[in-house]
Amino acid sequence: MVSTGRVARALGVYALLLTMTPGCTIQQLTEPTREQILRGILPSSVQIVLELGGQRFRTGSGVVIAARPVSQGGECFVLTSGHTFTRLSGLEAIYVLLDRHRGEGRKAPAAVLAQRENDEIDLALLSVRTDRCFTARFGMPPALGDPIWIVSFPWGRNMMVVSGIVSQLNVEEPGDTETASRLMVDASVSYGGSGGGVYEAGTGRLMGLVEGYRTARVSLKGDAESRYIDVPVPGETFVTPLALIRQFLTEAGYADLLGDERSGGETREVDAIHRVAPPLFRRPSGASRSGVSDPTHRVARRRAG
Repeated sequence: MVSTGRVARALGVYALLLTMTPGCTIQQLTEPTREQILRGILPSSVQIVLELGGQRFRTGSGVVIAARPVSQGGECFVLTSGHTFTRLSGLEAIYVLLDRHRGEGRKAPAAVLAQRENDEIDLALLSVRTDRCFTARFGMPPALGDPIWIVSFPWGRNMMVVSGIVSQLNVEEPGDTETASRLMVDASVSYGGSGGGVYEAGTGRLMGLVEGYRTARVSLKGDAESRYIDVPVPGETFVTPLALIRQFLTEAGYADLLGDERSGGETREVDAIHRVAPPLFRRPSGASRSGVSDPTHRVARRRAG
């Protein structure tokens, strides 16, 4: 049987250690595990599906950023890429697949509330009919080298999680949109990844959305015809940062969805409605960006969906 004196001495030693190294010890005791962080990230990640005549023809990725009740139910708000909704006829059906981390997920109809695609902002806001959704938590501006997670649905298939670091930041006000420094991460993405959430690896908070990736056009020599292939440039995935997300929502009249940007990360039980509203932005043409070219190698920026 352990004596009371030994217990008291052991507690005293433990208290002394806490006093000597409070920061490290407490952080180790409270820091969430990778599994816990991913459990908080995955439910807020959704897949975007566009159908025409009952057939899927375009897909993307998105993040649930807010939910609120209304008079006849409730609605959840999904942020995704704007170029996913370009060149539509108005006959297409838009859906969001929730709970994809559990399998096929729940298919819910959606409406475009706001959409914008130009050299600065490539975002869209959707309203989703659903009885519940899990909202992401907004993070803080990142620093170079910060570890990140990306959750997306490449090629319209299963959920994929990739890791990386912040490899480039906007350090100055943008001037020439072709050469200005932008937020980039070194995690690779593919077609269908546009709109996927980019999350802080240490906290699971949202720090941006996937916009696209840089490609290199390589000419194939020796052929009678001029042929080429576009290959992804490793480590150059473009991200729409939180600052532009705030600007987009404010200009679109949905600044109230930001609320307390440090909140979120919880399941919102809401009765769903389907609120239809016209897009608040026109879709300008010629929004792609490309870099310096030479006869055999051209670097271009490609949307990831």
